Amino acid sequence: MHIVVDDLSGPEITAFLREHVQQMRSLTPEESAHALDLDELRRPEITVWSVTEGDAVVGCGALKRLDAGHAELKSMRTAVARKRSGIASALLEHILTEARRAGFTRLSLETGAADFFLPARKLYEKFGFVYCAPFGDYRLDPNSVFMTRQL
Repeated sequence: MHIVVDDLSGPEITAFLREHVQQMRSLTPEESAHALDLDELRRPEITVWSVTEGDAVVGCGALKRLDAGHAELKSMRTAVARKRSGIASALLEHILTEARRAGFTRLSLETGAADFFLPARKLYEKFGFVYCAPFGDYRLDPNSVFMTRQL
């Protein structure tokens, strides 16, 4: 398993992220869907990592700079066939390390409130994230859960 910064130019990561956005938008009402598409992920304030095994993309995650000390975790995804195999934990640990290295002191995220997102919320809790109020441009939304942690 390799975790690398991804420039989002390869067909494998492109397909992987398109599937992610489609799934998130199918599970969440449009006004509550916050998954970023490829163009949004290519913005300069965002770094994307892909997790590969051989030529296959098996996971991804991103870090979006909000200000000098605060970043947002975005686009965490594990391939369906590889869920609960340690990929998400390894990737999240990597992103936490990179966030600290970049000088961030706080990392926050938005995820879904539905049962589908329960495994993700449990993962974030395991890594020290606590529930919080909306941050950045987010507003209270019954379909969203907000979490944060100090680094």
